[in-house]
Amino acid sequence: MLLTQDIKYIQGVGPNRADILNKELDIYNVGDLIAYYPYKYVDRTKFYRISEINGNMPYVQLIGQILSYDQIGEGRTKRLVAHFSDGTGVIDLVWFRATKYIIQSLSPRTNYVVFGKPQLFKGRINVAHPEMEKADADILGENMSNVQYLNYQQQLFDDDEQTVTYSANNTPTKHLPPSFRPAYNTSEKMKKRGMTSNVIAKLMEKVFSMMTEPLPETLPNFILKRYNFISYDEAMRNIHFPKSPELLRKAQARLKFEELFYVQMNILKYTKERSRKIHGIEMPLVGKEFNEFYYNHLPFQLTNAQKRVIKEVRNDMKSGKQMNRLLQGDVGSGKTLVALMCMLIAVGNHHQACIMAPTEILAEQHLQTIRHFLGDMNVRAELLTGSVKGKKRTTILNDLASGDINILIGTHAVIEDNVVFSKLGMVVIDEQHRFGVAQRARLWMKNDVAPHVLVMTATPIPRTLAMTLYGDLDVSVIDELPPGRKPIQTIHQFDSHRNSLYKRIQKEIDLGRQIYFVYPLIKESEKIDLKNLEEGYDNICKAFPECKVSKVHGKLKPAEKDAEMQLFASGETQIMVATTVIEVGVNVPNASVMVIENAERFGLSQLHQLRGRVGRGADQSYCILVTKYQLAAETKKRIQIMVDSSDGFEIAEQDLKLRGPGDLEGTQQSGMAFDLKIANLAKDGIILQMAREAAQEIVDNDINQTNPNYAIVWKHLKDIRKSQINWGAIS
Repeated sequence: MLLTQDIKYIQGVGPNRADILNKELDIYNVGDLIAYYPYKYVDRTKFYRISEINGNMPYVQLIGQILSYDQIGEGRTKRLVAHFSDGTGVIDLVWFRATKYIIQSLSPRTNYVVFGKPQLFKGRINVAHPEMEKADADILGENMSNVQYLNYQQQLFDDDEQTVTYSANNTPTKHLPPSFRPAYNTSEKMKKRGMTSNVIAKLMEKVFSMMTEPLPETLPNFILKRYNFISYDEAMRNIHFPKSPELLRKAQARLKFEELFYVQMNILKYTKERSRKIHGIEMPLVGKEFNEFYYNHLPFQLTNAQKRVIKEVRNDMKSGKQMNRLLQGDVGSGKTLVALMCMLIAVGNHHQACIMAPTEILAEQHLQTIRHFLGDMNVRAELLTGSVKGKKRTTILNDLASGDINILIGTHAVIEDNVVFSKLGMVVIDEQHRFGVAQRARLWMKNDVAPHVLVMTATPIPRTLAMTLYGDLDVSVIDELPPGRKPIQTIHQFDSHRNSLYKRIQKEIDLGRQIYFVYPLIKESEKIDLKNLEEGYDNICKAFPECKVSKVHGKLKPAEKDAEMQLFASGETQIMVATTVIEVGVNVPNASVMVIENAERFGLSQLHQLRGRVGRGADQSYCILVTKYQLAAETKKRIQIMVDSSDGFEIAEQDLKLRGPGDLEGTQQSGMAFDLKIANLAKDGIILQMAREAAQEIVDNDINQTNPNYAIVWKHLKDIRKSQINWGAIS
């Protein structure tokens, strides 16, 4: 009953604080509150003397008294300064808001524990918005040996209200507070309303003291025994107020497992139910079209990885179940050829196939590539985008409905209501994170029986992320490049060496090659000193006056953007100056150099995607990462990884470790419809594997939810689903 109690009725909260907890943290009841975990723990047993601290230290803890207050400045610059001393020195405690409340609640000549980050300002140490609480007798007694006297002979810890009693060995008789104090993330709005980390910790203490019964268990006994987990109640109490480092570790392991376990239960239950309810189109034949292509039109020998993926898809298509498969392949690994051969299986079984691409230019390039591969085969491939209008559009729609078109390639236009297939059997979705779930669903609802679905991405996804984001999809990986492709040379160059950079580029232009320049911004920002596209475009036009230059960025209308890209793709312009809109969907084999300005501002996966725009022809290609000279240690590491490695999967793993899952390109669009509160996909891969195996065992053994040993799991899963959106709808 307590867990479902409205947070506003808890002592110390009330309507105003409840309102901000609702809006800022989605905390509505006690259960929500205790599921808001600390982001770190601070060892509060260590106390410093003021004489020991400097402005470069992390958080410190002090004991002392406020000597006096000063109000400084006017208006927005107004601040309250408290002069604080422990007898070894004086520092300033500074507040920029809630100053009346501070003066009323903090009294001079009272002993306080101060916790905060010291900074040096105009030659004085100050701590802005410190955490403060009255020093109790235990803390005073333990730290008596540190005490000195103020220079006017007033004993610092002369507190009328408190006395310290000592045992025979001169130590306090009471227990000290816990070593590890929880620290909670709070927003600026919360801080302005006095809702600090310390306030949240006190609320946590309050609600846990109200719990007279243990929290109900959420995992079955066999899991607790198998992995030697502590109880849910013990885990929750120790995650907030750990009694020891060992208990904190056990609490974290238990709660991380539980979080990932229920994510996987959601995904696997959805997948199992979907496979039982949704039957696929059985395609028993390889088909004459596939065989004709394989023996007479295949442009080069397939890699072993490509053969393996085609075999996996073939097994799905003949099984009678609907295929839902994710095809991962690094840039240039030959995904389009694999997709075509899979679509030819559908054609050979008297069905149509469709590719949906995120941009018109990518759709057009798919059409050109597929028609080139097919040659004179009797397989008709057509394009349907927003630019296809009039009689041509009418003809395509009529021929699609009659079954005369075998393969349709298009953009969002293919999901319009007036686009009717005769017998759609297979759907290929390229760069799937660019499409919403509803858009994709409209495409495969154009058939009475759900078509087979192959989702392609050129962004290699680390295994832990794939198991979570795409947990309901079978995963195929093309992890080798076709023979004969020259690896792209990646070079790190400082922006102060621009003359040598331009000389290198001029050599490539003289050889008839084309160049990309990518910038992180369109216009100059006052806050961020970056090379911007507009300035860069002007400089490049001056540096290469004999070249025609295209300019592409996100503010252009789609038609303008496509027109500029087409000029570059056709060779009419030699240089393209762009933002990251070219990351996906430009295939220009003649482009041999990718220059990325301010490369320190890009993530690893994004740098790798941009690099993949070159190296598509027979010529040696280069990716030049231009940065400023002064770089942070982590940035240097990121740049060095790019220089050393061309393996997209290795880079994606490194990116996940460096930046975390929430920051990875495309993550939010690609179905991460939940927030992990304690688990970390970059660090908790082993726990995720354990959780998935346990979830798979339960789903396989008890999908009908009749086994009493698993009742606790199904009940908790139902409770979670009431408050969560459908995690499984990500295929």
